[in-house]
Amino acid sequence: MLLPEPKRLGALARLAPEPMKVVLNWGRRYSLWVFNFGLACCAIEFIAASMARHDFIRLGVIPFAPGPRQADLMVVSGTVTDKMAPAVKRLYEQMPEPKYVISFGACSNCGGPYWDSYSVTKGVDQIIPVDVYVPGCPPRPEALLQGILKLQEKIARESLGERYGVTRPSTAALQSGLVKGPGTAGAAGTEGAER
Repeated sequence: MLLPEPKRLGALARLAPEPMKVVLNWGRRYSLWVFNFGLACCAIEFIAASMARHDFIRLGVIPFAPGPRQADLMVVSGTVTDKMAPAVKRLYEQMPEPKYVISFGACSNCGGPYWDSYSVTKGVDQIIPVDVYVPGCPPRPEALLQGILKLQEKIARESLGERYGVTRPSTAALQSGLVKGPGTAGAAGTEGAER
C-alpha cells in the first residue's frame, strides 16, 4: 500500500521540512498583536478582557499594537457605519500577512439593533474577511476569550498553501451592497453627462 506524499511548503518544499508548518503556526498562534478597532460599547468589553481579571495576555495575545503595520489581529467591536467602513478597510489593508479578524458583538456581526438604519453596514464581513464571530450585545469578556481560543485553533490547523493559494474577494465584490457617499454620487452623475 502506497502512502500519499506529505504536502510541503510551496516553492520552498525542498528546503523546508514538514514540521516547519507546525513551528510557524505555533509562533503565529501564541504571538497575536491586536489592533483594536473599538467603535461603540463593545470596545469597553474588549478593554475588560485585557485587564487583570480576564487577562488575555496569558493566551499569547498582546493588546494594543502601536498601529496596523505591527498588528496580526484586528478586533472590530461596535457599530460599523457606511462612513466608517472605508477606514476599517484601509487599516485592514495596511496590516501585514498573515492577518486575522474577529468580529466582536452583534453590531459588528450584522448591524445589531441598528441593522435597519440607512447608515449602518450590515456586518463588517461585507468589507473585510472575518475569521471568528463573537455574538452578544454586548458580549462578555469571556466570550472574547473563547473567540481567541477558536482563532488559535484555526491558526494551528492552517496550511500556508491554502492560505496564500486562494485569492481574496475583489474590492468591487465586497462593496457591491454598500450605499455610495455624496462624493461618489457626483462623480457618477458626471459620467452619465459625458455619455
